[in-house]
Amino acid sequence: MWNKKNEEDPRPRPASNSAPAALAETSPTRPAPVETSRIVAVLGKSVVVKGQIFSQEDLTIDGEVAGTVQAEGHRLTIGPNGKLQADGVKAREVVVMGKMNGSVEATEKVYIRKDAQLVGDVQTAGIVIEDGAYFKGGIDIRKP
Repeated sequence: MWNKKNEEDPRPRPASNSAPAALAETSPTRPAPVETSRIVAVLGKSVVVKGQIFSQEDLTIDGEVAGTVQAEGHRLTIGPNGKLQADGVKAREVVVMGKMNGSVEATEKVYIRKDAQLVGDVQTAGIVIEDGAYFKGGIDIRKP
């Protein structure tokens, strides 16, 4: 019989077989898994709200809201069917795809998408206004 140990490859091997598996999880070619699902509260097309909204999670408005909206540290999205008559909006990011009247204060960015309408003053670190969007108001760019 042959002796397996004598026929082994003389090249050095890693001390442990678990090390390459651990490196594979965090290597640049294979990033560590990231949680992609976020909790998002949604106000549907048939919902009408008059008053104040305080959200501790991302919020999407696809109905009608009149009042103040605060989602500080989170994203506020006004959907394509959404209508927001705001006394004031505060959020980390604001994405407008529908119609909004009122002032916006976003710590990071404001996006006004194609076919959206925003009438009001904006205070933010950055703003994106797509072609086809309507914007009327002042913009105050602030450092984050």
